[in-house]
Amino acid sequence: MKIGLIGFGKTGKSVASILLENKKFCLEWVLRQSTVLEHRSVPEFFGIQSDEPGLIYSSSKTTMEELLDKHPVDVIIDFSSNEGIYTYGKLAADRKIKIISAISHYKDKELQLLKELAHKTTVFWSPNITLGVNYLLFAAKFLKKIAPWVDIEVNEEHFKMKQGTSGTAVKIAEALDVDKENINSVRAGGIVGKHEVIFGFPYQTVRLIHESISREAFGNGVVFVAENLEHKQKGLYNFEDILTPYFAV
Repeated sequence: MKIGLIGFGKTGKSVASILLENKKFCLEWVLRQSTVLEHRSVPEFFGIQSDEPGLIYSSSKTTMEELLDKHPVDVIIDFSSNEGIYTYGKLAADRKIKIISAISHYKDKELQLLKELAHKTTVFWSPNITLGVNYLLFAAKFLKKIAPWVDIEVNEEHFKMKQGTSGTAVKIAEALDVDKENINSVRAGGIVGKHEVIFGFPYQTVRLIHESISREAFGNGVVFVAENLEHKQKGLYNFEDILTPYFAV
């Protein structure tokens, strides 16, 4: 499966390293805004031997159309920004290229565009693409069904420079009917990401906790999603769509 990766920040680099380790995928190229590293390759950047091209391009020098003509791919993985979808979305959909977006904070306009693109190709979106946090969400929703009256608190912790409330925490709160204004946020040091759901029962407490130890966790999530999307028809998918069949009796 040929992969194109958009975004090469801290998380993008971690995702690229995981993709290079997996022989089911071939990282064809990376597109980023900066011209730094342009025309170098991802394997070279990491100092490893690899047959995968992984060429690095700058969006200021190369258009998406030129890139896809020269290096066609099966899947585009987006770890850039909420504006990134406008640079590749319609082109990818017209060419039936699958889209995996891990952007945390899409506005209604971008979410509507994803729905439109899904009429032409397979589109996946999750504000947090780590497997573990989506297991947490899945389990929390089941517990909420069992005890809809229980007191619930949602806590999230991230690195000091992260702005705004975690998109993942907002998604958890929405799924559990918790007001997003009541999400408890901590910003300190270099915390990669921690989410906790507290269920307050009379005389007992249940805590569901997920903590990302390193950003490579996002890469493992991408691999899981890409493998499960391979034979999916066009449409808009989320993690619940992918996980539900695994829990079917």
